Amino acid sequence: MINRERLVKTFTDLVQIDSPSGEEEAMAEELTRRLEGFGLTVRRDSYGNVIATDGRPDPLLLSAHMDTVEPGRGVKPSVDGDRIVSDGTTILGGDCKCGVSAILEALESVYEDGLTPHTGIEVAFTREEEIGLVGARNLDFSMLTAKEAIVFDGEGSAAQITSSSPTYIGFDIEITGRAAHAGVEPEKGLSAIRIAAELITRLPQGRLDEETTFNIGNIEGGTVRNAVAETTIINGEFRSRNIETLDNIRVQISEALDEVREMFPEAILDDHLHTEFETYTLSDDDPATNRVVGALRGLGLEPIFSPSGGGTDGNVFRLRGMSAVVVGMADHGMHTVREYVVIPELVDTAHLCEALLRERE
Repeated sequence: MINRERLVKTFTDLVQIDSPSGEEEAMAEELTRRLEGFGLTVRRDSYGNVIATDGRPDPLLLSAHMDTVEPGRGVKPSVDGDRIVSDGTTILGGDCKCGVSAILEALESVYEDGLTPHTGIEVAFTREEEIGLVGARNLDFSMLTAKEAIVFDGEGSAAQITSSSPTYIGFDIEITGRAAHAGVEPEKGLSAIRIAAELITRLPQGRLDEETTFNIGNIEGGTVRNAVAETTIINGEFRSRNIETLDNIRVQISEALDEVREMFPEAILDDHLHTEFETYTLSDDDPATNRVVGALRGLGLEPIFSPSGGGTDGNVFRLRGMSAVVVGMADHGMHTVREYVVIPELVDTAHLCEALLRERE
């Protein structure tokens, strides 16, 4: 039986373990201890992802990620009615420790009742999801046999199913001009910052349409205020569920670069575009989706299908040929200090995970 108090304690205990992206070792060790306590065989792949199995055939993969965004150190959770919140100086860490906690509670509920789940179990807790699904992209898939995966990493209630996710393309543009003393001989310089400004004004920004966004996220250039900046780096991204739109944006970036190169022929503009994850849209015959829909309706919850502008490890699993579905995990206000978790929704998430494991009647 799902135990609300135990679930809340598990969650509040886990969010107090600092695990910003790249620093998940303490979290991995705690999860290894807990999973081994259920009698599962736990291993780490070469990238440090935690993988557990009960060794039975045709398993279902339960997945969540171990890392959190900043500011996520020294989290102080507290229960405020039906909500769990931080003290407002940090995130809470519900993304994705809600998902981790729900999986752990479901496993504990099933095993304490002495039941054998109707399907074999595999668990994957990944690293560095928040910085581009890095752990999942480096996951040793030879250690997994599951063909279906449930990823507990969506915002909102357990009934929220991510129906589609975009392709994400990051870009880095390095501009090299020519340094000079800004007060003595600025005419001998070629400002990389000015060139960057000319380029940025030729690029789109914000929401371009219902399924497409474009963002310049970081600009870094120059050294001191009295020197003409020799180098500037622009980091950005664009996302869309429409492949033709992505191609058009690539062309727009290329044309803008060519135009600025013509304006500043002595400058060097190097650009690099890299795809972080690929788009998907769930189909009516998707096995993992149908499995989740049946479990939700068995709990009296009606599935809500919503597209997402973000990516999860589910994008990687699907690219690797798995039927993967992303569900909500009771977290709200992700990546902000105003983040909160709704406890009844967290209980529902654990119930969903448990329902996926229980023997069929």
